Amino acid sequence: MSAVRGFPASEFEARVARAQALMTAEELDLLLLTTEPEVRYFSGFLTQFWQSPTRPWFLIVPRAGKPVAVIPGIGAAAMERTWLDDIRTWSSPCPEDEGLSLLTETITELGGDKPVIGIPSGPETHLRLPLSDYAALRSSLPDAVFRDDGGIHRRLRMIKSEAEVGKIWTACQMVSGVFENWSSWLSVGMSEREVFREFKISCLKAGVDDVSYLVGGAGPGGYGDIISPPTDRKITGGDVLILDTGSMHDGYFCDFDRNFAIGTPSDDVRSAYVAAYAATDAGLVAARPGATCADLFRAMADVLEAGGAQVGDVGRLGHGLGMQLTEWPSITATDMTVLEPGMVLTLEPGLEYAPGKMMVHEENIFIGEHGAELITRRASPEVPVVT
Repeated sequence: MSAVRGFPASEFEARVARAQALMTAEELDLLLLTTEPEVRYFSGFLTQFWQSPTRPWFLIVPRAGKPVAVIPGIGAAAMERTWLDDIRTWSSPCPEDEGLSLLTETITELGGDKPVIGIPSGPETHLRLPLSDYAALRSSLPDAVFRDDGGIHRRLRMIKSEAEVGKIWTACQMVSGVFENWSSWLSVGMSEREVFREFKISCLKAGVDDVSYLVGGAGPGGYGDIISPPTDRKITGGDVLILDTGSMHDGYFCDFDRNFAIGTPSDDVRSAYVAAYAATDAGLVAARPGATCADLFRAMADVLEAGGAQVGDVGRLGHGLGMQLTEWPSITATDMTVLEPGMVLTLEPGLEYAPGKMMVHEENIFIGEHGAELITRRASPEVPVVT
């Protein structure tokens, strides 16, 4: 496991250089970034303060030179610890002018009177500032052109550096160990709430920085819901339990699940688990450079359907992973994104094996030069039994 926190300045310099080359090709003068992962990707600015929606934050990437941060004054000290040296602040909250005049001045300084400004605008993006403020910004720059960034930010973040993959790998290894040591935090008779709490504590003790996502549940003969918070219901013989976690290490997520039979599992449960496991195996073989996400989807779906299972209406069988719990691309029947070395993905085949009963299995992988490499430690080939 890597003990190195953050990244050297050279990591950010390389990201900016790649962005600027793409900006030149797209004829963009500036990138305007407003969300946590966008700002962090180019700056290294890591804080939980983004959970407060009161203040907007801005980062401008010019076609040449270093990015410039335009941020609330409360963030100045933390931003100064990044590799950036041009940090402009205003006193916030200030609803009558929440950084807009300062942002306008900075855009004009960096991009001239008629800048072409790219903003990430495709699927899985958002602005994170009031629509009225965005309209006011555009009015204050009447000769500027605001448009989509041409997918630049998406393209950059889908391909991880070795250092980024190392952080995801570390999170995966920590949590894999917790799942493997399930007998230390899981036993029959615990409530779902107790299970969730003990699992989170075990992950934190294992070294993760945060367990910011944990969902799952249990039910007799299987579960029908995989995104709900826990209840006070006690797990008992005949139940099937799933825990699905997104735990973070140094700003990067793992995202995978594990299933457990409480007492002797039924034949249906055993068969469903084996089917999901086999579909994951097929995904591991299919996940190679040059294949598409649609190819990967079909490889896993074929295994499930060959066994008579219904894939269900979840919509996808995996997704990208990194600074966010879910990133581009989606492993769907229609996503033609080509897999490239450096991508980190989840394989998440799921099936409905009885009315209202599903089995979902998830692993995390890295796309190498010659195919997929697991970065989680593979689940047991047979459903673990808790007695």
